[in-house]
Amino acid sequence: MLPTPDDTRALGAALAAVVRAGDLVVLVGPLGAGKTALTQGLGAALGVREPVTSPTFVISRVHRGGRLPLVHVDAYRLGGGADVDDLDLDASTEESVTVVEWGQGLVEQLADEHLEVRLDRRDDDVRTAVLVPHGPGWQQRLDGSA
Repeated sequence: MLPTPDDTRALGAALAAVVRAGDLVVLVGPLGAGKTALTQGLGAALGVREPVTSPTFVISRVHRGGRLPLVHVDAYRLGGGADVDDLDLDASTEESVTVVEWGQGLVEQLADEHLEVRLDRRDDDVRTAVLVPHGPGWQQRLDGSA
């Protein structure tokens, strides 16, 4: 349960404690579910200095200067896998944390494992989040054993 946007940013900050270079995080959820707020919390906890805003119209932004580079992508306007290939995201995935909004079904091939964060917004504006690890590495990190 994420009653406020600050709670959603706090979840992103908590994820910053377990992300590593090469990680892919896929954010799933409807408009207004908190995808950008979560990425803001992750970026702030990584030490990103500039504001983290939705990359809807520019498709992707790279934020440097923190513990790890943060690649923030909005795949909403992408038409398919060919558009993802055109972004050349695989060129930066090994040294960065790549967070993709609206990327389900489009970007999972960028990494052997990934974390899916399913966000939703209830009628009372409370957000919910479910973390779905894809791969044993993510499962171990979320369980606190890695």
